[in-house]
Amino acid sequence: MMMLVTGGARSGKSRHAESLLSQYSRVCYIATSQVFDAEMAERIQHHRDSRPAHWRTEERWQHLADIITPHNDPCEAILLECITTLVTNILFASGNPDEIERWDFDALEREVNAEIDALIAACRACPSPVVLVTNEVGMGIVPENRLARHFRDIAGRVNQKLAQAADDVWLVVSGIGVKIK
Repeated sequence: MMMLVTGGARSGKSRHAESLLSQYSRVCYIATSQVFDAEMAERIQHHRDSRPAHWRTEERWQHLADIITPHNDPCEAILLECITTLVTNILFASGNPDEIERWDFDALEREVNAEIDALIAACRACPSPVVLVTNEVGMGIVPENRLARHFRDIAGRVNQKLAQAADDVWLVVSGIGVKIK
């Protein structure tokens, strides 16, 4: 079973995603964040400290099909957080950060989609329940800069693709999860 949890920043997505897996004694938490500065290191540490100690953590954002496999134990649930960070990581790993104005966003989106397609296929083949957390990025104003506009568009299309593939989709607003699929 593949579940998608979406919502705005600080909406309670993580807490809701964790609650969906509360009946599992074993959870593999896949963290897609990378440490780039002290603030991000602090945020990551906060997330680590808030997770149950017995959860297994995998910190990676590439080749997720190596972790989410048909051979996973169906008694160990998987929680992947977060898709929008994964998209950001792919964009910056593939595009030169010093030349953002020259990025080929169509080519970058193809790379993102290849990873997302592989993730969807892995989730469908995996006997474990998989919960994916993502940010809803399309409810605000149109960003003023080119990178932010393209990021919003790519992440929005990724979220649509994941929602279409998911068995259940939850929207979290102000800490309240509403099942929308």
